Amino acid sequence: MAQPNQTQPVHPAARIGHVHLRVADLDRAIGFYAGVLGFEVQQRYGAEAAFLSAGGYHHHIGLNTWQSKGSTPPPPGHTGLYHTAFLYPDRAQLADALRRVLNAGIQIDGAADHGVSEAIYLTDPDGNGVELYRDRAEAEWPRRDDGSLAMVNTRLDLEALLAEAPALA
Repeated sequence: MAQPNQTQPVHPAARIGHVHLRVADLDRAIGFYAGVLGFEVQQRYGAEAAFLSAGGYHHHIGLNTWQSKGSTPPPPGHTGLYHTAFLYPDRAQLADALRRVLNAGIQIDGAADHGVSEAIYLTDPDGNGVELYRDRAEAEWPRRDDGSLAMVNTRLDLEALLAEAPALA
C-alpha cells in the first residue's frame, strides 16, 4: 500500500472523540466502566449496546455485543487495540480513579511517570488495555537542548498519588 503524501498536519484542535468496544458481556462491561470508573450510562440499546460518558456528553465510550457476545479476547501477539486512554483533568482526579480501581479489587498492570504525563495501566473485563492518565502542563514537559520532547518512563509512586485523592463524600 502506498503511503499518502502528507503536506499538511491535521488541525491542532482535532481530538479522538470516543472509543467503541466490542465486549462479550454488556452488563459486565457496564459494571467496569460505570460501576468502577464512574462513567454514566447515557443510553442503552437493550442487551446489545450502551453509551457512557463523563459530564452528560452523548458518549465517550460505546460498548456493544453485536459481533462479540460470549466471545473471548484476541490472543497476545495479534493486532488490535493496545489500550484506550482516559484523560483526567488533574492529579487529584487521577488519584480518585486509582482509588476506585483498587477498591474494586482490580489489578494494576503498571504505572509510569512519562515526564509529560502520569499513567496507570490496567485491563478491562474483556481483556482490553486501559490507561488512566493526567497530563502535566506543557511548560513542565521535559525537553532536550534543541526543544524536542524528552519523555521518560520512570516509576509512578502510587501511594503518593493515592494520598492526593479527594475525600469521599
